[in-house]
Amino acid sequence: METTATFLAIMPFPQIDPVLVTIGPLQIHWYGLAYVAGILIGWQYARRLVRNITLWRNGQPAMTEPQLDDFLLWVAAGIVGGGRIGYILFYDLATVIENPIRAIEIWNGGMSFHGGLIGTMIAMMIFARRRGIAMWSLFDIVSAVVPIGLFFGRIANFINGELWGRLSSLPWAVEFPPGSGLAYHPSQLYEASLEGIVLLLVLTYVIYRRHALKTPGLVCGIFVLGYAISRILVEFFRQPDAQIGYLAGGWLTMGMVLSTPMALAGLWAILRARRTAATVT
Repeated sequence: METTATFLAIMPFPQIDPVLVTIGPLQIHWYGLAYVAGILIGWQYARRLVRNITLWRNGQPAMTEPQLDDFLLWVAAGIVGGGRIGYILFYDLATVIENPIRAIEIWNGGMSFHGGLIGTMIAMMIFARRRGIAMWSLFDIVSAVVPIGLFFGRIANFINGELWGRLSSLPWAVEFPPGSGLAYHPSQLYEASLEGIVLLLVLTYVIYRRHALKTPGLVCGIFVLGYAISRILVEFFRQPDAQIGYLAGGWLTMGMVLSTPMALAGLWAILRARRTAATVT
């Protein structure tokens, strides 16, 4: 990881317009499209998991497809609401206090994964309680599909030219803005790869090869731990939010701080699931 060097950018930033299409006063942003794509594709994958009775203990899925369809709006509200509130509280509180209208300017960026996770967890707990669904199994289903949304979200971050990595002279560093002579780690693509593709493959393996859905809470624990580790690793290559900077030592970031208890929670969930499964067996 380089902080000072003579930078040779091999890959210029593509400068894709953040607005996909404009129809009169309506603008469709790549960022919004990423959320829609992640939720819809994840929903279809979740339906496939629920439909496959061989993945569940005694062939009994945790919920029905109609229940999953009803949950779609709940999870969307949890992601968007929690993501926005989390970003304000964790990263942008001072700015919002000075300019309250900033709180609703989602189109200008500003969504926190950790906030979205909390919002989704609250939505899941309420929904599971109201519908009589096993909470940990619902957590597992949602965790199995979250990497799909993470992948699209990080690609949208790259398109928007936001959340850049630290300065770098590596061959794949991206010059931003074009002509500046400064190149950065494309940390958004690192996150899309780790949090999206790699984590999805890991979860798919444990679900289909190790039958992890038969152990409620195991998929959720693996996801939470895997995301936390991936995020902490990428934070070493990602620039901290400008309004916060480094919290200590010239390397500790808010993302690391928020991900550390998340890693511990994921490990606890895995151990709890395995212990519970051993007791039931």
